[in-house]
Order: sequence, then structure tokens, then C-alpha cells
Amino acid sequence: MCGRFALYSDFPSLARSLKLPLAEGELLPRYNVAPGTWITAVRRHDDSAQLALDALWWGYRPHWADDKAPQPINATVEKVATSPYFRGAFAHHRCLVPADGWYEWLTVDGRKQPHYLTRSDDEPLWFAGIWMERPDGKPGCAILTEPARGVAQAIHSRMPLILDQQSLEPWLDPELTDRETIRQRVHHLPHDQLTHWPVSTRVNKPVEDDPAMIEPVS
Repeated sequence: MCGRFALYSDFPSLARSLKLPLAEGELLPRYNVAPGTWITAVRRHDDSAQLALDALWWGYRPHWADDKAPQPINATVEKVATSPYFRGAFAHHRCLVPADGWYEWLTVDGRKQPHYLTRSDDEPLWFAGIWMERPDGKPGCAILTEPARGVAQAIHSRMPLILDQQSLEPWLDPELTDRETIRQRVHHLPHDQLTHWPVSTRVNKPVEDDPAMIEPVS
């Protein structure tokens, strides 16, 4: 799954990779991004064909759902295209969530040890996501997950769906709505580009947020 991640790459580097227009302001580095907060994402608004770096609420609940409906932070690749709860967003409201890495917990001797997973070349990651207007009128999103691959398998059974550079544009293409077509055009980042290391249990507390969060511990 993906329940905590870090994003500390600057706005210009993210914008350049997707050829986004530069805007005023900057992204504040976050080393412990938790669910139920505003996160940075790339999406197209319904009334615009232009891509935008935007703020989405990390918690998905479609506008037609009632107040008791779930607010998942993740959607599995196995069900996102067919589940009535997600399929509309998968077809028409896909987004990208930039990250520099994410956290997973490995049980060792009865204790959960957090690990930080990231690219070995220090380039940003792009998580595949879906979004939908929530009942309160604000946009909410979920990050797609898939079975863990490569070194990530040693830490957790699932991982975020990370797209390679060539898949970013097709994933955000509003003309692509068919599941099989999307599967043919979109590919995940090769697993041999990932690495990980154990980090402090401070990450367990969402209020903790500083560069030391991603430093290796023995």
C-alpha cells in the first residue's frame, strides 16, 4: 500500500518534467506526508485541457456518495477500472502524484521497522492516481497500488503504481478511457531502479516532518 510518502523536489524540476507552466510560489518540502491532508498532484480540470500542478485532498470519496461512504487513500490496480466506486475516475479523472520516496513497515522480531523506498538515481517518482470531486465540492484523490516488485517485495506485499517517464502523458490523456488501451500505453517504472533503507520510527508520527526522516538508521 502507500500510506506515507515524502516530496521535497522543487517546483521547477517537477514542472519541467511535464512541461507545465511555472507559477508563482514554491512547494514546501514535506518528508512525512500523511493521509487526510492536502497533497500535490498533476491533473486536468474538467473545464481545461491544460495540465496543472494542484492540491488534492488525500482521501477519495466521489461527489455522489453519502457521508458514510469510505474514504480510501489507495485503489488497487486489480479493481480500479471495474469497481463502481472508482471506474468513473479511472476513465475520466486520472492524476499523477509526485514523490521522492515512500515509507513501508517491515515486521522484525515483533516490531515494525519503517523503511524508506526511493529511486537509486534520486529522480522524483510519479505515482498513478485518480481523483474526483468530493461531496463538499473539493477534489479528493487515491493513489493506485499494485503487487510489490523487486526490492520492495522484501518490505511489503504492495507498492504504489509508479509510472515511467514515457507513461506520464498517456496516463493524463483525457482521450484514453478504455482499460485495455490504457494498459497498453502505460508502464510502470522498472523495479531495478528502486532502493530502500531503514529509517527512524519518528515517521510513525505525522507531526514529525524534517529531512532527518529519510536518513538511514542502523
